[in-house]
Amino acid sequence: MRRIMCCVLCLLLLSTWVHAQYQRRPIFTCGGNFSAESGFIGSEGYPGVYPPNTKCVWKITVPEGKVVSLSFQFIDLESDNLCRYDYVDVYSGQVSGQRLGRFCGTFRPGALVSSGNKMLVQMVSDANTAGSGFLAAFSAVLPNEQGERYCGGRLDKPSGSFKTPNWPEKDYPAGVTCSWHIVAPRNQIIEVKFEKFDLERDNYCRYDHVLIFNGREIDDARRIGRFCGDSPPAPILSDGNQLLIQFLSDLSLTADGFIGHYKFRPKRFRTTVAPLTISAPVVTTRATVLNYSAALCQQKCKRSGTLESHYCISNFVITGTVITAVAKGGSAYITVSIINMYKEGELTVQQAGKNMSTKIVILCKKCPFIRRGLNYIIMGLTDEDGRGIVGPQNFMLAFKAKNQRILTALKNQRC
Repeated sequence: MRRIMCCVLCLLLLSTWVHAQYQRRPIFTCGGNFSAESGFIGSEGYPGVYPPNTKCVWKITVPEGKVVSLSFQFIDLESDNLCRYDYVDVYSGQVSGQRLGRFCGTFRPGALVSSGNKMLVQMVSDANTAGSGFLAAFSAVLPNEQGERYCGGRLDKPSGSFKTPNWPEKDYPAGVTCSWHIVAPRNQIIEVKFEKFDLERDNYCRYDHVLIFNGREIDDARRIGRFCGDSPPAPILSDGNQLLIQFLSDLSLTADGFIGHYKFRPKRFRTTVAPLTISAPVVTTRATVLNYSAALCQQKCKRSGTLESHYCISNFVITGTVITAVAKGGSAYITVSIINMYKEGELTVQQAGKNMSTKIVILCKKCPFIRRGLNYIIMGLTDEDGRGIVGPQNFMLAFKAKNQRILTALKNQRC
C-alpha cells in the first residue's frame, strides 16, 4: 500500500512539473547567435514594451547549401515614415552585406530570404519606446523553395469561411500568424460571424489573439477589435468593402482555435451607431469614437472641474510620460509610460519587468494639447478594446509632485 501511495505521489509531482514547464514562456533577450534549422527571435522582453536606448543584434546561421527565410509574426515599433527612431534592419549575411529592409511601426513585411546561409537582424531603439517590439520566425530552406503556407490569403467570393490551422482535428500550433484579406465589390460591405472560438485566455489578449481592421492594413486607428478567450465576438460589419483579419499565436499555450464565416452585404443595410452623449460611461466602438470626436472638436477647448470632481466618474486614472504621439485625422494616438496607476478600470496595460505602458486616443488632437516627453495626469474612459479615450470633457493636467498626495488620497476613498 505504501509503495502504491509513493507511486501516486511521484506521478502527481511529475504532472505538476510538466505542466509548469509547458506554461513557461520563452524569454527574449537583446540579440544572440542562432545556429539551427529553424527557430524564433524576438525583441528584448517581448511581448512587453522593449527598453529604450538599445542596439540588439541577432546572427542566424543555417546549414550549408540552404538559405535563411525570415517571417515577422508580429511587429510594433515606434512609427515614422523614414524609420529614423526605432527600427529593425535585416541583412543578408553580415551587417556589411545587402540590407533586405528596414522596418518600423506595425507594417509586417513578407518573407525575407538571404542569398547565403547567414542572416543578421539588428534592432535599434532611441530614448523613447513605443510598443511591444517584434517576433520573427526563421527557417532553413533550399534556394527558391516556397515555404509551407498554413493559413490566410485573399478572400473575394461573395461568402466563405476562414479557420485556424489544424481546425477542427486538433489545437492550432504555437508561433503562427495568419492574415485574411477580405475584399468585396465597392458598393458592398462585409459581415463576419464566428461559429466557434477558443483561444488562450488573457484579460488583455496579449498572447494568442485575433485582430480585425477596416481596410487592408494594420492600423490602430481603424482597428475594430482585439479578441481572445472562449467567447465568440459579436457579429462584425465593416465600414467599407475591405477587412483584414489577423490571428497570432505565441510560443506557449494553444487551444482549439476558431472557424468564422463572412458574406457580402449591400451598403444600404448597414446599421449605424448613434454618437454617445458626454455623460456616457464607456465608448463602445471605434465608429462611435469617431462620431463622438467630430462633435466635441467643434467646441471651444477649456478644461473644467478638478481632480476630485473627475476621479470617480473616470474609468481610469494614471500618471505617466507621453513617449509617442501620432496624429491621425482629427485625433492623436499616444503611448504612455505609466508612472503610477490610481484607477485601472478596463484599461489595457502592457508590462515588461517593472515598466508598464498603455495606449490612449486623444479624440481632439489639440484639446487637450499634449507633448511627447512630458508627464501628465490622465483621466478618461475606455473602449471595448481596453484603449484609453480622452475627450475635451475629460481631465488631463501636467503632472507635478504636489498632485501625488491628492491622487493618493482619492485612491483610498470609495466612489
